[in-house]
Amino acid sequence: MSETDTVSAKGQAPSSRTRVRRIAERAHYERDTLYAILDAAYVCHVAFADEHGVHCIPTACWREGDHLYIHGSNGSRMLKLAAEGAQVCVTIMHLDGLVLARSAFHHSMNYRSAMIYGAFEVVGADGKAAALDAFLNHVAPGRAHEVRAGNRNELAATTVLRLPLDEAAAKIRTGGPKDDEEDLDRPVWAGVLPLALQPLAPEPDGAQPEDAVPDYVTVWSRRAGSAGR
Repeated sequence: MSETDTVSAKGQAPSSRTRVRRIAERAHYERDTLYAILDAAYVCHVAFADEHGVHCIPTACWREGDHLYIHGSNGSRMLKLAAEGAQVCVTIMHLDGLVLARSAFHHSMNYRSAMIYGAFEVVGADGKAAALDAFLNHVAPGRAHEVRAGNRNELAATTVLRLPLDEAAAKIRTGGPKDDEEDLDRPVWAGVLPLALQPLAPEPDGAQPEDAVPDYVTVWSRRAGSAGR
């Protein structure tokens, strides 16, 4: 990768297929940025190919250290293929806003995205329970210590895979429209329509006492209240 390829990009691309070529100044290759994007996600999309063609399947995800984890039933076609070492491409995107420009051509979106290439590794029986605890705590911190842990049959029926983050890149767009100078005097509204994934009020199932509310639900309630203001 030449010096001109890396101008304005953050860090160095780990491989030729992770190097961002289109608007390369939006590329981010440093781990902290990648981690932040992954840690804000609950769902990723896993692309893979088999004898029936190319597929892209959304699935729950979480990060631990330098790996992205997924899990599911042993019967999953995707997990079976991935467990055999198939090459995959995993993507995550957070849509932060719609960018309205003065010309149709320059409309855009603000986003934080990540793309990871590689092959998943199977998490063995000795590490499966801990990995799934990490998933529960990603969804709701402290949850893993409150619920019934998976029993022998449930763990045996579940496949847990992890993908090294050695070949990954992030791409981010922020800011307003990039209008051409000759369009700036057009009497057209331009700017950003912000978007965000917002928490809503918790919905208890009614089977537990009203005062038996864990801290993470209380925090969620406060966040939901703030978002509604």
